[in-house]
Amino acid sequence: MRHAQLRAFHHVALLGGFSRAAEVLSLSQPAISEQVRRLERAHDVKLFHREGRHLRLSEAGRRLFRLTERYFATESEMQALLSEARAVPAGKLRLMVDSALHLTGLLAAFRARYPGISLQLRSGNSEAVVAALTAYEAEIGLAGSRDFGREMQVLELGASPIIAFAARGVVAGQGARPLAELLRYPLVLRERGSRTRAKLEAEAARQGLPLFSAIEAEGHEAVREIVASGAGIGFVSQAEFGHDPRLVAIPINDCRMSMNESLIHLAARADLRMIRVFMEFARRHFARQSGA
Repeated sequence: MRHAQLRAFHHVALLGGFSRAAEVLSLSQPAISEQVRRLERAHDVKLFHREGRHLRLSEAGRRLFRLTERYFATESEMQALLSEARAVPAGKLRLMVDSALHLTGLLAAFRARYPGISLQLRSGNSEAVVAALTAYEAEIGLAGSRDFGREMQVLELGASPIIAFAARGVVAGQGARPLAELLRYPLVLRERGSRTRAKLEAEAARQGLPLFSAIEAEGHEAVREIVASGAGIGFVSQAEFGHDPRLVAIPINDCRMSMNESLIHLAARADLRMIRVFMEFARRHFARQSGA
């Protein structure tokens, strides 16, 4: 198994074809095809199903591709480490977050300080954040917990109470309400895997209250828009609620549910320069905000 063969396979799998891989690697298409054939012959394995002009990864190919993603990500990190003499870091930093609202001020300040670093932002629940980091599909994560095990390094951003929220006029009156009263309304809940939903379900079970999801939506923004339409009430950490004139916040007065938000990254990637730069900048940024 040679580096060139793995490189050819990885780019074919990544780009979906031999011609695209050849263009990116500045090689001929026959050369790319031969590298992949040699890899398959040497290990007596079929990596692609060839269906006319279309390619589809075999099961072995999918498993190998997951490994080559990590392999070439690590190679890039080694190259970055060896070229750290550059005065200003540059490149792409991928972030997977459960809510972008926590980071809006940080991202603007970071881009102003490091214009050579391009930020790529995706969203998902806390499970998806951890999965993306573990699969080397993101460098930095933001998730609603502080306990991720030894494989993650964690910068805690603090706790925020979980509140209900609704479109103006949906809930009569003002002020805090008990959870039992709020659960009588149609509920718009996050998908399973959301820590906010898990905490709400645990508290409802503790109080012996029925909890029925009238609408289940994937992602914080989808829940917000559905609630804003008047379809029901949602639940969110107070820090994520933000400012939206369409919505009113409703504190819950008979329980103490809260969310701990944390910036995280794989401990095994702590030496990647852009991760170090981002985490150090974030630590200083939030320290200034808290007055520490």
